[in-house]
Order: sequence, then C-alpha cells, then structure tokens
Amino acid sequence: MAAEAPPSGSRSSRGLDRSGSPAGADAREIADRGTAGDREVVVVTHPLVHVREEDLSRHERDTLVLTAEERQWGRRRVTTTRGRSLALALPTGTTLTPGEILHVGPDWYLIVEGAPEPVLAVTPASGEEALRIAFEVGNRHFTLALDGERLLVPDDRAMDQLLTRLGVSFERAQAVFVPIGRGHRHDG
Repeated sequence: MAAEAPPSGSRSSRGLDRSGSPAGADAREIADRGTAGDREVVVVTHPLVHVREEDLSRHERDTLVLTAEERQWGRRRVTTTRGRSLALALPTGTTLTPGEILHVGPDWYLIVEGAPEPVLAVTPASGEEALRIAFEVGNRHFTLALDGERLLVPDDRAMDQLLTRLGVSFERAQAVFVPIGRGHRHDG
C-alpha cells in the first residue's frame, strides 16, 4: 500500500536543512499529518538525514524504541515513549538504525533507539575463531552483530545448537542488536 502525499498546502511538518531553516516541500520533507479521531497523527515517509544537533537543542527529544526486527517494519502505526502516535510509511526495504532521526516537529523531534533483546554473546578466542563463527552464522542465513570484542547472534535454538556444536563458549545476554548487513531465513 503506497502512501500518497496530500496536496502541498496541507503539509505541515518539515525537516530542517543544514542551515537550520525550515526545508521546503521537497525531498527533505519527511512527514505529513493525517487525522485519527480528534488528534493529528504524524506520517513519516522518510528518515531525516541532514539535521545538526544544535538545530534540535530547543526541541523536546522523543524516542521510538525498536528491536532489530521491528526496525525493518516500515509500514505500521507506532507509539513513542512519550505517547505520541505516528504512522510509518517508509520506502520498501528501509531498515531504521539506532540514532536515526525520523521526525522534527515545531517543538519536538523523534529519534530511533534500539531495544535490548535476547542474544547469544560470544567472545572469540582468536580472529580465526571469529571468522569461523561469522561464516557458520551467515551460512545459516542468520545475522550477526559486533559489540566491542563480542559477536552477537539472536537467541535462537538453531544458534544455540550451532555454537554448542562448534565448541564455542557463549552466554545469554540482553543487548541492542544492530546486525551487520541483512540476513534472511528459509523457515518462514
């Protein structure tokens, strides 16, 4: 379902360009407003990429806390940590990244944060072991993340079995999972 932009006269939420001035109704525009009952709902159609921190200094910070999987769902309704309702209508294939700014309103802005989620954490004994683990995880079409010296994989039965079979020590943990690249699964 493609999101259609309303006529330019009804656009009311604009990003800021590099100079801090309101952007015009062009590619920098990131959101339109729709209505849901008595309140307006921001519709985010593109992440905002050109915003300086000093441009946001007088804006209230709001967050959208999402797991790695949820950051791939580009079309849905969401509620921010401060209770604001938004609709995401992002281009197909968009994956949100923690730290990405989604919306700048007149007095608030919205930034993506990663939600801690269950992972299996491995601290490889050597570079060779790290490469072996990365290969085996990727060969099963799972994603892998780096967290300092640790490799993170989803806390999944298949990954538990793989790491056990490889004789690799791992621990269960909660961490923000930011995968390297994009994986895909064959089971569903």
